[in-house]
Amino acid sequence: MIQRKQTVFLLVAVILTVVCLCLPIGGFNGMGGAPAGGADMYNLWINMPDGSHDFSVWALFAILLVTCPIALIAVFSYHNRITQSRYCMFNMLLVVGWYVVYAMSAASLSGDLGDFSFSFTAILPAIAFILYFMARKAILADEALVRAADRIR
Repeated sequence: MIQRKQTVFLLVAVILTVVCLCLPIGGFNGMGGAPAGGADMYNLWINMPDGSHDFSVWALFAILLVTCPIALIAVFSYHNRITQSRYCMFNMLLVVGWYVVYAMSAASLSGDLGDFSFSFTAILPAIAFILYFMARKAILADEALVRAADRIR
């Protein structure tokens, strides 16, 4: 199971997703009538300058949280390669949805809290997307190899 390269791709994607869940993904600089100081945006909340939390971005956390168990299920469903490739495709769609929600949240909140600046950790889901794509490609290559071997018998 671990010796397959797609398993490594999936596990690294899970690790990157968990890191992205824990670190700030952006910030607001406090311009435009917002309180002085900046507000950090995490996947679950926004740390406001006064110390309170605004949970209006909880959907980002929910989307990334769903991708972790799906990727782990894909790792352990190595006997059914077609289902494994579908899990990878579903995770890729969820990551694209995460970026859509991320952009909408940043655009809608930037008027209230000031100018939005992206953080480096917002790139981690894109790297996970690439890893899901590479895993899916390797899974389908394994499936083609198995089908070719079945034809020879």
